[in-house]
Amino acid sequence: MNKRVIRLAISPCPNDTFMFDAIVNRRIDLGNFEFEVTYLDIEQLNAAALERRYDITKCSTALLPAIYDSYALLDSGSALGRGNGPLLVRRKGDTTPLKHIAVPGEHTTANALVRALFPDIEHRTPRLFSDIAKCVECGEYDGGVLIHEGRFVYQRSNLELVVDLGIEWEKRTGLPLPLGSIVAARDLGEEVISAFEALLRRSVEYAFANPGLSRDYIKQHAQELDDKVIDSHIALFVNDFSVSLGDEGRSAISRLTGVNNL
Repeated sequence: MNKRVIRLAISPCPNDTFMFDAIVNRRIDLGNFEFEVTYLDIEQLNAAALERRYDITKCSTALLPAIYDSYALLDSGSALGRGNGPLLVRRKGDTTPLKHIAVPGEHTTANALVRALFPDIEHRTPRLFSDIAKCVECGEYDGGVLIHEGRFVYQRSNLELVVDLGIEWEKRTGLPLPLGSIVAARDLGEEVISAFEALLRRSVEYAFANPGLSRDYIKQHAQELDDKVIDSHIALFVNDFSVSLGDEGRSAISRLTGVNNL
């Protein structure tokens, strides 16, 4: 039987590599699937999703309205939870009003949150997420939004927290914050999408059951190699919602995106 080759795109960040390890490294039965895996920064993933370049891809949850005709949201694999928000930071002791900040991409959930929660911040410039801390520290911007590993290590730099955007979201909505989602191209067909969704759920469950097996793979791709940072990253972004969104997870995504009938 010919294998079904799936073009898969995920980020190199520990939450994605942790969840997809069992698939990429064939620790579980892949059935009739083979995967061509590409690793991209979140904004590159968003741009690729807008062009329908990959069959299954990670994307910012805030992008869903723009791609929903082409991609279906999967029940597993999301980065969604409480206390997991992007961090808005500035240089220590700086009292300049935040008017121009760096964000990790135009289509990211982080940018959507700033736009919704702090409309007085007039200028938001997209930058590679791993460059934002140093750009703020050197004075290129009044502030910046940190995601991924950057949110755990910013205190090593001359930076201070302005606000945790996730906490602010939770205060206003009472819902967990949806950051990233896994979506599948609708033209794959319902049978293929359903089979992959079950496979991804098994991969996430396998990761939880065997947390140490993926560490070498994670470190091959991570920006920050410290084990404590990696552990904190995974603990914050991979949880029960990553196994299945459930009603609460879907409600949170609908609130963020305005997309119903997920």
